[in-house]
Amino acid sequence: MNASEAFLITSHANINYLSGFKGSNGFMLVTKKKKILFTDSRYIEEAKYVISKSIQLENITKVWKNPKELKKHWQKILKKFHIKRIGFEGSHMTVNRFKKFKSISPKVQFFDASETLEQLRAIKTKKEISLIRKSQKITEKTFLLIKKFIQQSKNKKLREINVVWEIKRLGFTLGAEDISFEPIVAFGKNSSRPHHHSGNTILKRGDIVLIDMGMKFKGYCSDMTRMIFTAKPTKEQKKIFDIVLEAKETAIKKIRPNSLEQKIYSTAQEIIEKNGFGKHFQHGLGHGVGLEIHESPSLTDKGKNRLKPNMVTTVEPGIYLPGKFGIRLEDMVIVTEKGVEKITRIK
Repeated sequence: MNASEAFLITSHANINYLSGFKGSNGFMLVTKKKKILFTDSRYIEEAKYVISKSIQLENITKVWKNPKELKKHWQKILKKFHIKRIGFEGSHMTVNRFKKFKSISPKVQFFDASETLEQLRAIKTKKEISLIRKSQKITEKTFLLIKKFIQQSKNKKLREINVVWEIKRLGFTLGAEDISFEPIVAFGKNSSRPHHHSGNTILKRGDIVLIDMGMKFKGYCSDMTRMIFTAKPTKEQKKIFDIVLEAKETAIKKIRPNSLEQKIYSTAQEIIEKNGFGKHFQHGLGHGVGLEIHESPSLTDKGKNRLKPNMVTTVEPGIYLPGKFGIRLEDMVIVTEKGVEKITRIK
């Protein structure tokens, strides 16, 4: 960033990351010399307590509703910091909001800085990694209790949605502040849909169960997918499980600093492909996890960035046989200075 550039931050996750502010209404202007947080009267007191003294706080309650005053106030700030170019979050900002900022910044050039801003949070601090580890521990403890809950359940009408609610209840009991995302619980043939919406399907003896879940601890997410067998796996289920497991473990071993995202994806994809199930692997191999459940890096067939130490990513290959069943296994890992460390501890 040079002296005449600034970043306009509008996503809640990035505002939280840069300032500690978690209010639902606000935006930031980050210049080379100053960070400025704009919010309304509902959040001013909260902001004073959570942001550092180095961040300038602006109450925009009145000016935001008055176009002339807003433009005057905004241009005064741009002039003070000699701002000629503003990078905005193109992957986040609505068209209408972008037009509003353009209208009050007639002499400023806007450019999409989405990728730059995404990379900002990609490399985690020691504190962030510690919080992600704690989040994952809660997820694992929850899963082990859920596994027992399903295997020992005497409810002959146990529905997917019953398990979802039990996941939430147990997670909160174990210390989670929230779920990272709505849990995916898929019974039987529903597991062949990678992003199945859990519903009223009743568990039957012999059903395979896919559970994709994660908890949030002090703002930081975790993510894990595991399979539960309610009876001895069939030969076909075991075969698919073993292929997915091999793809996951082999891909994890290939993770190193400077590894290309696409290369890690290809490692898993080639194992699934050589076993004849290439067309049944229908999604990316993994994604970064932090304040959001999906962030940089991105282990996909088009991933062009290189991994760096202290990035956190999932590795989650899957094979899905329509109308029959699906197998997905997902771990979280940290890229280290020399290789990789698996955060996920349970098998």
